[in-house]
Amino acid sequence: MAGGVAAAVLGAIGGAGAYAYAGEVPRGTSVLGVDIGGKNRSDAIAALHAGLAKQAGKLGNPVAVRLGDRAAEVTPADIDLGVDVEATVTVAIEASPNPIGRLLGSRTVEPVVTLDEGKLHDLLGTALGKDARAMKQPSITFSGTTPKPNYPQPGRGLDAARSADAVRSGWLGGGPVDVPIVEIHPATTKEDVDKLVAEFARPAVSAPVTVTTERGDVTVAPAAIAKSLRLVADKAGRIEPALDAKKLRAALSTPLGAVEVQPKDARVAIVSGKPRVTEGTEGRQVDVTALATDLLAVLPKSDERTVTGKLVAAKPATTAADVAKLGIKERVSTFTTKFTGGLGAPRSQNIVQIAKDVDGTLVKPGAVFSLNGHTGERGYRQGYRDAPVILDGKLVPGVGGGTSQFTTTLFNAAYYAGLEDVHHKPHSYYFDRYPAVIESTIFWPDLDMKFRNNTEYGVVIDTSWTDNSITVSMYSTKVWDSVSTEYSPRRNITSPKVIKLPKGPTCIATNGIPGFTQDAFRVFKKDGKVVEREKFTWTYSAEPRFTCG
Repeated sequence: MAGGVAAAVLGAIGGAGAYAYAGEVPRGTSVLGVDIGGKNRSDAIAALHAGLAKQAGKLGNPVAVRLGDRAAEVTPADIDLGVDVEATVTVAIEASPNPIGRLLGSRTVEPVVTLDEGKLHDLLGTALGKDARAMKQPSITFSGTTPKPNYPQPGRGLDAARSADAVRSGWLGGGPVDVPIVEIHPATTKEDVDKLVAEFARPAVSAPVTVTTERGDVTVAPAAIAKSLRLVADKAGRIEPALDAKKLRAALSTPLGAVEVQPKDARVAIVSGKPRVTEGTEGRQVDVTALATDLLAVLPKSDERTVTGKLVAAKPATTAADVAKLGIKERVSTFTTKFTGGLGAPRSQNIVQIAKDVDGTLVKPGAVFSLNGHTGERGYRQGYRDAPVILDGKLVPGVGGGTSQFTTTLFNAAYYAGLEDVHHKPHSYYFDRYPAVIESTIFWPDLDMKFRNNTEYGVVIDTSWTDNSITVSMYSTKVWDSVSTEYSPRRNITSPKVIKLPKGPTCIATNGIPGFTQDAFRVFKKDGKVVEREKFTWTYSAEPRFTCG
């Protein structure tokens, strides 16, 4: 009888154990009201997905957030806020209760909540608005070769991780979520900045660095180091010293020129009136990107400030194949203006010098040609001489006088090629050696002449001269049948006044020229029809009659 009772009890216990341990998830387990108990993993995942789908409306409602005194809302979909079903089922399985708990208990498992911290941070940052205060990032700048520390200051705002924790834990609580506003400190302290000045910035510019190459040595002066050294903080406030390779090359342009061979682009030469493409040539240049990295290693040192510079092949920016695709096959415009004095006159020599500087220039489709940008400063070092220029309304000697005549010639060649006028300024006074209205002056660096190649073909500028004329021609592919000019009558004509100037070398007498206003219409024809008329208008002042003495 005792044996029978014992057997019955053992059978009951065994049956209860089998019931309690049926499935991977303990019986009585629920998540957000969804029963997943007694199921294996895959069935529990499916059941929880189905149960949450029924609550999608509720779970997708905006979450009320408090940012100090500010109230805001966050839409779950905007920050990828939701329940990680697979991770939640894993938690339910792994946090399994004891056998009695599995048999008799019930429990609620908190869901594993996920969100995109970056998206939440951006949204809350916008909501915080003016209540936020950016932290002042540290940096070290240079005044000449003297390092100047800029110390960090804390800001006031949000910590992305703490904001995410608050929203994850408070999302399903039913009330507004309090997101903490905290003081934000840069990773680099004032003491760190002072240490970086003493141990890196000051030694970096204490002496030059010698760069040895197979073609000779290059000296990197402290001023060049200071111009290219970057000691600024990242978003976290950390300062990682770096050398800007582009600024380093610019600062070393003259010394590098002694050891480098510059690449030459393919160009278009005009031979017997026909464009001919000639291939460019490779150059040899110092690898300044590698040099910048190597320099960083020796800048903190007081001696052994020598690095090896590697010369690498420098390919032309434009190859013959590139040029061949641009469709440069014929002359599309030409324009000539006359000058006096012969080629020996300083003014004539300036005209020829700027023509040489521009000759053969390739303007690619969509590119803007700037005459100032192309030639740079036109001074004595560049081969220009003193000749009369207009300054404050009168003619005075000035370096580069006469370049406005080339500018007008170039402007008209671009004008009659149908190219887009970007910027030009006619002279204040009318000179009969130029066409009225459609002419242009230039002066470094304030007055420029620019045009855009608004065609699908390349444009090559060809210049030539005689002892009394300058000619500019454009070579490309014709877009228009013709481009011509129609003028309105002159109006608002004014007479010159007489101004007496002291006699001396800076006084240049003039006869005076009447002033007037006039319109010029650029007329574009295609397929025998006028398709566009572009209006240019200019008012010339009456040039005074200047007398000397």
